[in-house]
Amino acid sequence: MSPQYLSPGVYVEEVDKGSKPIEGVGTAVAGFIGFATKGPVNKPTFIANWTQYTNVFGGFVPGAYLAHAVYGYFNNGGGSCYVLRLPAGPDDGAAGNSAALPARAAGGPSTLRAIAKDAGAGGEGITVEVSDGGEGTFNLTVKKGAAEEKYDGLSFSTAKGAQNAVETVNKGSKLVMLEELKLAGVGLAERNPVAGSYALKPTEAQALTVKATSPDVYQGNVADRSGLGGFEAIDDITMVACPDLMAAYQAGAINREGVKAVQLALIAHCENMKDRVAILDALPDLNAQDVKDWRMKEAGYDSKYAALYYPWLQVANPNPGVGGTSLFIPPSGHMAGIWARSDTERGVHKAPANEVVRGALGLQNQITKSEQDSLNPVGINCVRAFPGRGIRVWGARTLSSDASWRYVNVRRLFNFVEESILLGTQWVVFEPNDQALWQRVKRTITGFLTRVWRDGALFGLTPEEAFYVKCDAENNPPETRDVGQLIVEVGIAPVKPAEFVIFRVSQFSGGAGVEE
Repeated sequence: MSPQYLSPGVYVEEVDKGSKPIEGVGTAVAGFIGFATKGPVNKPTFIANWTQYTNVFGGFVPGAYLAHAVYGYFNNGGGSCYVLRLPAGPDDGAAGNSAALPARAAGGPSTLRAIAKDAGAGGEGITVEVSDGGEGTFNLTVKKGAAEEKYDGLSFSTAKGAQNAVETVNKGSKLVMLEELKLAGVGLAERNPVAGSYALKPTEAQALTVKATSPDVYQGNVADRSGLGGFEAIDDITMVACPDLMAAYQAGAINREGVKAVQLALIAHCENMKDRVAILDALPDLNAQDVKDWRMKEAGYDSKYAALYYPWLQVANPNPGVGGTSLFIPPSGHMAGIWARSDTERGVHKAPANEVVRGALGLQNQITKSEQDSLNPVGINCVRAFPGRGIRVWGARTLSSDASWRYVNVRRLFNFVEESILLGTQWVVFEPNDQALWQRVKRTITGFLTRVWRDGALFGLTPEEAFYVKCDAENNPPETRDVGQLIVEVGIAPVKPAEFVIFRVSQFSGGAGVEE
């Protein structure tokens, strides 16, 4: 309905009739699942750099690969990621200045660990004093020099109105954070720490005791935002890896069938979300024939939302006193960083291969060309060492049997285009479904895909050869419009990687008679 004009004059109206530009979404945000010595459990946490990771989750820990994966991710060009810490058991290691607070229960098992928020020298000289608070509660006083923090009426209860010790102290303290070490079958009052004074002392990182024996721990659920379910609420994530699945396998906490179940859960998560790809690790200590048999006969994955890398990488051991000066780790963290680096330097359409693996000292197995001839066709992306060229990723395939989705970059390019169009066309909902809207939608998507083509992501000398957008009466007949639907058909021609470069060389008789 037009505005009313009741008196003579000049009127200016703003009319929204133009196309609305679509901005490309981010493509390089990883989601890691694994074990750490501290930090929130089963809560996806945004991490922007390595220093932030160490402040929140601690450093390297023998027996776990999460820290190595995140370090390799940032070292290879990753910009930001989300980290979800899995529960590793009540006797997992701690690094930095900390003190375990024994419980009143028989045997005095530790139910709380006080950890200095400043992991350096600033964490020294801290003491935690515990006293009885009455009625099943306890009081806690944190001291460092003249600084003193008091917390009264604490308990382990999570009921409304209760002063939960972990939540209260972690929210208010500037000196320490508390970590609950849960015990099964112990009442709330018995978990309260014994009265006394506890000094925070430097502790070295110790091997984790992995308790994640069930695939359900890794899979989690959406309601609690635990495990993989915790990543469903985060749209930014574009790649998912679980390097510590292999730590659990090596610790005997999970068998080969369990590894397959967890990796299938990773694949299912990515297929359901349709905006991310799973980066899978091969089992450790497998030769070329073993990994092929495992992939084809035992695992049998078939998905365009997953990629598998082999072999494991050799990196410097940050704890040389435990296990020597170097160790082998799963490649997924470094591969995620290379995906991010390739996206930044070239674009998501570039296959993340023929890239140097930064930080890799060697490989668990040296792959020959003849061995890769049997691995590459079945979707096992090899990492190889080349004389004078370093250690490089030498494969860019998904685990799909569909030739249309053979390459990682094609899958990720479609994820980028689909998610960008999805977010950039929200304004269309509830608009009048007529020819004017069809043309606006068509102009909007055409403008976006033209920019994608100019970036070199689509094949074709002209935009008409690279893509098409169809939105007219043919694909929006009356029966479609009557049920409130607007159908837009989009086709794009992605560029495929030059995986096999063939030079045909022959002899010819030179002379003036040769035609060019």
